[in-house]
Amino acid sequence: MDGAQLLDDGFPATKLFNQGYSYTYDDVIFLPHYIDFPTDAVSLSTKLSRRVALATPCVASPMDTVTESSMAAAMASLGAIGIIHSNTTASNQASLVRLAKSHKIPFNHDLIFKSPSDSILLADDFSSSPCIFVTESGNENSKLLGTVEKSVWEKLDDKDVRVSEYMTKSPVSLPASYSFEDVAGYLAKNKLQFVPLVREEGQEIVNLVTADDVERIQGFPKLGLPSVGSDGKFLVGAAIGTRKSDKERLEHLVKAGVNVVVLDSSQGNSIYQIEMIKYVKKTYPDLDLIGGNVVTAYQAQNLIQAGVDGLRVGMGSGSICTTQEVCAVGRGQATAVYKVASIAAESGVPVIADGGISNSGHIVKALTLGASTVMMGSFLAGSNEAPGTYEYQGGRRVKKYRGMGSLEAMTKGSDARYLGDKAKLKIAQGVAGSVADKGSVLKFIPYTMQAVKQGFQDLGASSLQSAHDLLRTGVLRLEVRTGAAQVEGGVHGLVSYEKKSF
Repeated sequence: MDGAQLLDDGFPATKLFNQGYSYTYDDVIFLPHYIDFPTDAVSLSTKLSRRVALATPCVASPMDTVTESSMAAAMASLGAIGIIHSNTTASNQASLVRLAKSHKIPFNHDLIFKSPSDSILLADDFSSSPCIFVTESGNENSKLLGTVEKSVWEKLDDKDVRVSEYMTKSPVSLPASYSFEDVAGYLAKNKLQFVPLVREEGQEIVNLVTADDVERIQGFPKLGLPSVGSDGKFLVGAAIGTRKSDKERLEHLVKAGVNVVVLDSSQGNSIYQIEMIKYVKKTYPDLDLIGGNVVTAYQAQNLIQAGVDGLRVGMGSGSICTTQEVCAVGRGQATAVYKVASIAAESGVPVIADGGISNSGHIVKALTLGASTVMMGSFLAGSNEAPGTYEYQGGRRVKKYRGMGSLEAMTKGSDARYLGDKAKLKIAQGVAGSVADKGSVLKFIPYTMQAVKQGFQDLGASSLQSAHDLLRTGVLRLEVRTGAAQVEGGVHGLVSYEKKSF
């Protein structure tokens, strides 16, 4: 290989990204290098921030149509992490963090509760759940007393009768500390259709596992090393803003056990964020704090000097973001990631490439250009774990997906993210739309990561650090793709085709 190194082919990153052009992921392509290891030898383990390590370099974006407790639990079970959005009350956000960390199951069911004196009049009360839980107060924050199975309720002659008269009292339950494998084994051994999981200290129900869940999960790729903290619970992050009220929100999150906090702002290089960084690092010195968003070395340097433990990179690159169009500011994501990662590496600050991810190739590019993780919104939206319900549009099963800069989201409070909460006129920097049903992240993320490993193998990089070193030393070379080259690099020349990644 020594002779091959003398061949001048392609461009080193330092030259390519210093010509005055703003490149997206699709604009650039890596030239293949030398393979001397199998795909399974590639390690994608990384750092989200200075002290938070992950086995999988993926982060679920803090958007209200992407990350709540179910997504956070699923991502943690995959070795990744979810950042729970702040477009809700502080107490509810803290509850979502607490729920995601309350068990070791890679999903959350929407649980339905009744009090002993309630009646169940309609089948719709069960929604998609096989049962309704009866607790002392009729909500999740009280002791579990019994269950009402839908099949039992359907046989009742008098639907007006109180649930206490026919519920199954003292139902079988398992501690929330049980792993998915433990619960699956228990259901199979005892031939049960479902079992609730409860907090051992107060007998409060936190989740439900059904036999159908077990069959579904066992059909997915085997779960790898989960993201857990020193307490053995899932790692969960949360977003906050830079207003005075966010200091109180942060207190709620810390009490809920949040593992990392993201300052959520479309333009992070502001006096408001710098002051918040200093407050958080002084008040909670052991809590890792991620700043952003930034796209330039200057922005990054200011936040690094203020004390951030990680940087979020991206401005206007998301599929539902219109910041570049509306405000004429931002940067092509490939250029932004390379520039910020170059300066952040000097201080040992990990970088999150936020936005612009549409396929596994984009993830390979982001990670190789210097990012330690990729944050995804649209890539995860529409999945089973994303908030919201499915509906049909033109015969396709879809879920709502909206930018936090959309007017729809701003009415819920996200305008503070764009420093517009005190403005008389609200200007949208995003749109609301819908995305197709993607199935479960528990299935498509493992396949996506396998594709990323194959990309790293082609680059001759057996780890993220190896890729960063090869890029920095000029061993890895890039080129800019013309429009025709981009067309040629995708599916073309067919009358029809079906594209399946796995």
